Amino acid sequence: MEQNVSQLSEQEWRVRLNPEEFRVLRQAGTEAPWSGKYVETKTPGTYRCRACGVALFDSVTKFDSHCGWPSFDEALPGTIRYIEDRSMGMLRVEVRCANCDSHLGHRFDGEGFTAKDARYCINSVCLDLEEKPA
Repeated sequence: MEQNVSQLSEQEWRVRLNPEEFRVLRQAGTEAPWSGKYVETKTPGTYRCRACGVALFDSVTKFDSHCGWPSFDEALPGTIRYIEDRSMGMLRVEVRCANCDSHLGHRFDGEGFTAKDARYCINSVCLDLEEKPA
């Protein structure tokens, strides 16, 4: 399922992704809160990057943060690239897929939601859930 997409042009991304996916994944947009299909999902499985298929999060790390987007307290090792983001007048940490450099959302630390004290706030449109077999 994972694809080598590191050399795709923006035009090729526009063909592969629908307009909303392109806006969020390739232009660092944000979907509206509470609008994503994975906000309240409890289904066991692996969340993969919608753009390239790389596994990013295990469902056991997903938790209810009541922020309007799916939240995880840990990413799979080596799957995320971190970038300092000062775009909203504050310091945040943008998270991108390490494989295809697509924007996923942001990581927030020190909020106390879980023992790991991290919240990956991820846009649903950036994810595909590969359900675990029953």
